[in-house]
Amino acid sequence: MAGGKRDSPFQGPPANIRSTDTSNLGRSVGLLDNFEKGLERAVNGAFAKTFKSGLQPVEITAALRRELDTKAAVVARDRILVPNKFTVRLSTSDYARMIALGPTLTDELTQHVQRHAAAQHYSFAGGISIALSEDPALSAGMLEIQSVNVKGEVAWTPVLEINGVRHPILHSHTVIGRGSDADITVDDTGISRRHVEILWDGTRAQVNDLGSTNGSKLNGNPVAKAPLPPDSVIDIGRTRIVFRVLAQAGA
Repeated sequence: MAGGKRDSPFQGPPANIRSTDTSNLGRSVGLLDNFEKGLERAVNGAFAKTFKSGLQPVEITAALRRELDTKAAVVARDRILVPNKFTVRLSTSDYARMIALGPTLTDELTQHVQRHAAAQHYSFAGGISIALSEDPALSAGMLEIQSVNVKGEVAWTPVLEINGVRHPILHSHTVIGRGSDADITVDDTGISRRHVEILWDGTRAQVNDLGSTNGSKLNGNPVAKAPLPPDSVIDIGRTRIVFRVLAQAGA
């Protein structure tokens, strides 16, 4: 199954960022910490080669994080509600550069919003939706975030990141290996033709080594069969595989 549906478990940017409050959430409770700074470095590194000048993806990440923090509202002792639908308004030139990345950029932004919410113990009313929009009134280098709280179901989309390429998990069993009969074929002489298998039941994942010659590692430790939490790293041969689950707005 490509993505099961269930309730979400998730219970200082540059001066040129403007925020428009459309969600009526006004209490700031989020704090920047080393975790979020690490996310900035990760996003910046991922797209540095693409953007030599102008607005950087890391600035969008910082703006989205600030939007969560400034709009967070305590609705119960153990629940802090934040917006889950975002529109990122960009100047014409910045929009053209960002949109050229296709869904890769929005997937990354969604992932970082999800991680920041988990780190700060925020809750979403529904799945996360992020859209880029062109605004000719904005000057190059400026951006504006608009956000609302939209109730709805969450679609959990599992993906495997292999050598910089994101592969959605479309079946309950996904075999990774060197052979042409594998669901995902990897050009690595250090792995077997059918090396590992990823199982997905719509909410949980598991990794199975398929009796490979050189074995497999999960988060640095040898593995034959084990649960696969989000953001786990599987090493086979010279290939590193990252398993992620993205929370997105349901259809």
